[in-house]
Amino acid sequence: MDTFEKISQMLADQLSIDVDKITMKSDILEDFEADSLDIVDMVMSLEDEFGLEVPDEDVENLRTVGDVVRYVEENANLSEE
Repeated sequence: MDTFEKISQMLADQLSIDVDKITMKSDILEDFEADSLDIVDMVMSLEDEFGLEVPDEDVENLRTVGDVVRYVEENANLSEE
């Protein structure tokens, strides 16, 4: 399972949406009507799943699914997979 698939499944589970509706261009706040608590949950899940520590100033840049995928790929220790 690649990074996009993992993140898509995580978002689908958290936001109760169909995983097939998630694309790299999906806007998490607009397209999925996520609120600030959903974003906090997403960040906590990313930190757990990928061994990340996401600073608050980086969270505001995670608007689309593609933003999240790129952030994880650039910052996670993916060599453990």
